Amino acid sequence: MKVDLFDFHLPEELIAQVPLQNRTDSRLMVLNKETGEINHEIFKNITEYLREGDCLVLNDTKVLPARLFGIKKDTGAKIEVLLLKQLEGNKWETLVKPAKRVKEGTELDFGDGLLTAVCAETSEHGGRVLDFKYEGIFYEVLDQLGEMPLPPYIKEQLEDRDRYQTVYAREPGSAAAPTAGLHFTEKLLEEIKSKGVHITFITLHVGLGTFRPVNVDDILEHDMHSEYYMVTKETAKVLNEVRKNGGRIITVGTTSTRTLETIASQNDGKFVAGSGWTSIFIYPGYEYKAIDGLITNFHLPKSTLIMLVSALAGRENILHAYNTAVEEKYRFFSFGDAMLII
Repeated sequence: MKVDLFDFHLPEELIAQVPLQNRTDSRLMVLNKETGEINHEIFKNITEYLREGDCLVLNDTKVLPARLFGIKKDTGAKIEVLLLKQLEGNKWETLVKPAKRVKEGTELDFGDGLLTAVCAETSEHGGRVLDFKYEGIFYEVLDQLGEMPLPPYIKEQLEDRDRYQTVYAREPGSAAAPTAGLHFTEKLLEEIKSKGVHITFITLHVGLGTFRPVNVDDILEHDMHSEYYMVTKETAKVLNEVRKNGGRIITVGTTSTRTLETIASQNDGKFVAGSGWTSIFIYPGYEYKAIDGLITNFHLPKSTLIMLVSALAGRENILHAYNTAVEEKYRFFSFGDAMLII
């Protein structure tokens, strides 16, 4: 299956650079996954498409202010560090720029000594394992010194860092936001609950692999990144009951989707509590086992995420929807508009 099958023309001016002032004012394209029929809505009206007994599944991961700016202790040279994954203790897998200046044993300083690090290991493409030292609680130090790691296609500065965080974020660990959730407010979630819709949470810590382009011609040769997930007993119980009672399971975002499909694939379609790493790659031909619908943003051409939504609604339906979105000037990517596939 060729990557070019998932290409479409996207004018650069449609890539949203800043979030809207009000989260629920985003546009919402509603796509019927069976017929390909499209309705144009405002996100705050999503309640009209949800039914009593349905379940909305949200990813409660919290984005770390994971971009750090520091210096080399010996020369004062400026160094940028992006935290990717905690390994053990205070050791983190990171990306460093410029990487050639940071070799094993190099000492780095951030915030005039509030945080220091030693390079413990080097790898290709700027990968470095850093061993950090600090006083107090690491996440509090990070909150003080770090910046939000916005995706590479966003060039504008973010004035309010909370706008790159969902209102229900609570489990620190992501290098990027689960952006489909950025459209929700506490008020809208209450309205959804009052309609008799269950709201439940999973955790999947989003890695930067999400933004990695597919660099092979045949998608079957693509090496999928892995991400850490957690599903609680409470969530598994709610999902199994909703399924048993004929309700629909609607995930918010591709991260929630990948988590539930991983669990269901491993357990004959049932939901069980657990945690681990998922590298599930969903593309057309995949039979969904966990979800009935999906709320998601508009994705990059030729990305694994457009392949995932194509598996749910059909490639032709998705490409038609995307071309319509371009014609109607929908806003794309992290700070862009949303799509409901149902």
